[in-house]
Amino acid sequence: MTSRALLIAGPTAAGKTALAIAAAERLDGEIVNADSMQIYDGLHLITARPSPEEAARIPHHLFGVADPGERWSAGRWAEAALATCADIRARGRTPILVGGTGLYFHTLTVGLAPVPEIGPAAREQAAALFEAGGMEALRDEARRLDPAAEARIEQGDRQRLLRVVEVGLETGRALSDFQADTQPLLPPGSWRGLVIEPDRAALYDRIDRRFDGMMLAGALAEVEAFAARNLDPDLPAMKALGVPPLIAYLRGEIDLDTAVETAKRDSRRYAKRQLTWFRNQTASWPRIVSLDPAAAQAELAGILDEGD
Repeated sequence: MTSRALLIAGPTAAGKTALAIAAAERLDGEIVNADSMQIYDGLHLITARPSPEEAARIPHHLFGVADPGERWSAGRWAEAALATCADIRARGRTPILVGGTGLYFHTLTVGLAPVPEIGPAAREQAAALFEAGGMEALRDEARRLDPAAEARIEQGDRQRLLRVVEVGLETGRALSDFQADTQPLLPPGSWRGLVIEPDRAALYDRIDRRFDGMMLAGALAEVEAFAARNLDPDLPAMKALGVPPLIAYLRGEIDLDTAVETAKRDSRRYAKRQLTWFRNQTASWPRIVSLDPAAAQAELAGILDEGD
């Protein structure tokens, strides 16, 4: 009989892959991707997907399975993840879901609001509002359509504001009304979660060093091949960390040093938002605080022992 599914969440560059492999080896598990960028093919290096050597140690699922020209939602990922977990359990093994996309974990453990698909008219109207009036106009419209949701959105979070506006325009209902009707997709008691929450300064240093390593390993050539597809810049894969500034360099818009420093800065800012999200949304999950692999794995063992 398999144990409960294990959910491993944490910010970018926190060592999630190594911990997931250690957990899978301990629990006779298989790893399921819960990172919204690692879903897409063609961005192996820049999204820090597990290496071929790591993937050979433990079965990995839902990595690089989507074409970058597609737009995967949290609901589409959840459907695929649940089917994958069922297959893993059917083999008598334990699903280990690992990633940094908080919405994915929220969808599984809290639920996904049953919001209808947003049509092009509502998307275009929301985008036009932003183009005409910027963040202030977007926030004003979000406040008009859904004051409860707007009040929870941090300054500068354009994507979430757009979501509130698009839902309101498409459906005539507030997004928060849909969210009130959610049910968890993973039954209570069928899973346990943990969060990697390291010291922020140490994490930022690791982010910078990791990006330097990505560049040495060929990330620029990877992005150049990716950019040759001339995809819609609004597609999720086009917004992967490091992709926009490196494309700007390839187009001659900025120099390489600026592109690298921008990518590092964007990654640090994203990590800060991830840490804040997990602190607010998964406060009851146990924490691993060390970035040292051996120490982190010792913390993992203690958490797993307590949960057995």
